[in-house]
Amino acid sequence: MSGFKGQPRLPKFAVPKSYDIRLKPDLSACKFQGNVAVHLDIVADTRFIVLNAAQLSIDPPSVSFSHPNSNKRLFPKGREFWILIGFEGVLNDKMKGFYRSTYEHNGEKKNMAVTQFEPAYARQCFPCWDEPAFKAKFKITLLDVPSELVALSNMPVFEEKVNGHMKTVYYQESPLMSTYLVAVVIGLFDYIEAYTSNGIKVRVYCQVGKANQGKFALDVAVKTLGFYEDHFDMLYSLPKLDMVASPDFAAGAMENYGLVTYRETDLLYDDQHSAAANKQRVATVVAHELAHQWFGNLVTMEWWTDLWLNEGFATWMSYLAKDELFPDWKIWTQFFDHESSEGLRLDGLAESHPIEVEVNHASEIDEIFDIISYKKGASIIRMLRDYAGGEHFQNSLATYIKRHAWSNARTEDLWAALEGNGEPVNKIMNSWTKQKGYPVVSVKMKNQTLEIKQSQFLYSGSHGDGQWIIPIIFCSGDYDSRKSFLLEKRSETLDIKDFFSDASKSSDPAFSWIKLNVEQIGFFRVKYDEGLAAKLRYAIENKYLSVIDRLGILDDSFALCMARQMSLTSLLTFMSAYREELEHTVLSNLIKITDKVGRVVADARPELMNYIKQFFIGLFLHSAEKLGWDPKEGESHLDAMSRGDIFTALAMLGHEETLNEATSRFHAFLDNRNTPLLHPDIRKAAYVAVMQKVNSSNKAGFESLLRVYRETDLSQEKTRILGSLASCPDQDVILEALNFSLSSEVRSQDAVFGLSVSKEGREVAWKWLKDNWDHILTTYGSGFLVTRFVSSIVSPFASSDKVKEVKGFFANRTKPSIARTLKQSIEQVQINAKCVHSIRNEKDLAKTLNDLAIREN
Repeated sequence: MSGFKGQPRLPKFAVPKSYDIRLKPDLSACKFQGNVAVHLDIVADTRFIVLNAAQLSIDPPSVSFSHPNSNKRLFPKGREFWILIGFEGVLNDKMKGFYRSTYEHNGEKKNMAVTQFEPAYARQCFPCWDEPAFKAKFKITLLDVPSELVALSNMPVFEEKVNGHMKTVYYQESPLMSTYLVAVVIGLFDYIEAYTSNGIKVRVYCQVGKANQGKFALDVAVKTLGFYEDHFDMLYSLPKLDMVASPDFAAGAMENYGLVTYRETDLLYDDQHSAAANKQRVATVVAHELAHQWFGNLVTMEWWTDLWLNEGFATWMSYLAKDELFPDWKIWTQFFDHESSEGLRLDGLAESHPIEVEVNHASEIDEIFDIISYKKGASIIRMLRDYAGGEHFQNSLATYIKRHAWSNARTEDLWAALEGNGEPVNKIMNSWTKQKGYPVVSVKMKNQTLEIKQSQFLYSGSHGDGQWIIPIIFCSGDYDSRKSFLLEKRSETLDIKDFFSDASKSSDPAFSWIKLNVEQIGFFRVKYDEGLAAKLRYAIENKYLSVIDRLGILDDSFALCMARQMSLTSLLTFMSAYREELEHTVLSNLIKITDKVGRVVADARPELMNYIKQFFIGLFLHSAEKLGWDPKEGESHLDAMSRGDIFTALAMLGHEETLNEATSRFHAFLDNRNTPLLHPDIRKAAYVAVMQKVNSSNKAGFESLLRVYRETDLSQEKTRILGSLASCPDQDVILEALNFSLSSEVRSQDAVFGLSVSKEGREVAWKWLKDNWDHILTTYGSGFLVTRFVSSIVSPFASSDKVKEVKGFFANRTKPSIARTLKQSIEQVQINAKCVHSIRNEKDLAKTLNDLAIREN
């Protein structure tokens, strides 16, 4: 029997058909008791029944079998029987398994009980076959629940028996589902409700007194369910949908079937104190989780290797839903900045991984809930949809869902559903899902022909051997003359004489530009020769290119610079073409780039920092003046988001007028929390500005922010403040801010927001991480939150000495759940170091920067 223990997968001798689970949680003692009866189907002769259980005390005398033959310990194929097991466990504080969350009611601290079973924590609540392919039906009963509390599970309540101060709650049996989707929540809640056009009851549960903050999410949920039902040609499959805001929650949300759990920041929206960015975040997360009710819950990946089928699709579908509900948000222009750009960033590392990644053990699963599964996954789905055609793609998805409903699927099953129109989907997409990385497509113009080559893009400068089948769309001079082709070989030549048949256009710079990867649909980068790049710069300055194309060229240029395939001098000259940019997504990307370039230049050429800051300030002043500090009547959602981003960037750059205005508005806010002078969209900017002036001998601004933190009960406000504290340049204050993030005043899920450390604070943060590592590991264990501590603090460094130091520290402290993140962070330090070395050797950088700084100002 011991041979089964610790094995990566369960044997398939016995398959569960249904579970009858009875749980008796004690919220005061933070413990629970229970028993489970599992109806089993024996599919191969066996003397063993092997299942998962972790951190549970099993009561041996309680284990029994219902079948008469079972006493002989022989279970013959084709027979069915029940296994009964009694157990006890602890309501832990790790935000996984069956755990406790805390809240205050009438000044008294109370516990609630919440479950988080994905990926492999159902086994910490009840013994089970804890793998996605073992789908079964679940009947749940909650015993001895305090009668004033709300008790929720996946299905509606079947019966409730009250006995004095306690009640027993019986739930309807669920349809077939995987263990990771089972859920229970017990606590004191308010709720609001609405119904879909098909009569599905949708509720939002939140802490008492916050019900109004659930209205926006409720409206999004009702409309999104209807949209998905139409899109998938399949009705939502349960009788109700509950969405619950939990005060302590590790991820953004969890798509439990019929009972979706959320962080408060991702479900609640306060008209008075939430920013436009918060509103979009709530819509994004709700739409993502509800997409899972089809992609993930109804059709589930067979094993975690195909996690991207869940997460990539839910991410992509959430954009379809948002575009339907909020067309003025121009959500597909944001897709590249939020999804593709981030996917390209991580996947340009040698330490990336394929979308279909081998998972050999439960301990490795947490780490693949990452940018590759979500963002690269969503990006290649978008690329495939464009290639296959929208209508065919939608019909194929509907076929795929009907074919695999209540069952499991693999990536190949999706490709099979899509191959109906004769396109070699499987062949094309295998090159994107089975190998890591992506190509950079190099383009040269010669005698009205384009010479196109593909090679693997790696920031390290190494030569990868990847090769892809790349759907490419390109245009010249305007967007009406698009052409598309598949690049299947390493290089190809294209005759483009047709584009230049009009001689007057071919000599006019307004029409002679060529853009590959139109609208950034493809998951690859493009490198243009000097002549083509100069024409594109002219087209950007004169706004001939679409928003997404201006954004894509900027993102590619920065990546090429970090990979040392473009000089920083050239990049900065190119960036000057964006000095009159007003579009939110382009500005958002520009801000990210200026921050990263600023950090690298500070290491490479600190004497140039004043010039760099002046140049960057000049890039943003035009949009800052247009937007102003106060919201304008009828302005767009995107302008509202840009306002906060732009003034935060100017504050970080030390722009004196911004710092003074922001500080003045902050003081007005301290006197009156409802002042119109500090709209939620600009609060982060004000908080960052205040911290720029804080130092060890003058901590008034820091203390004022802590006061606001302690007085607010809005989670979004708390995370705004946490994300600002360590932006201070003073190292002693940074240490104090980092210590605060690990204090009892900050929920453990939120500590990672406090890791946004200024470049002056890198060493302080690194020493702090080492000093607190044992505590951090004890608090977070495995899971993606612990990886954020590593990546946020290690990645910004830029020296080979630091690589040795980091490797030395983690040599005997590495766990499987952080191994990949640690390698990626170390690789990022090596890339930064090479970039610093390269910039030190750029002869014209100082003169170019001086000229640009003068020109911008």
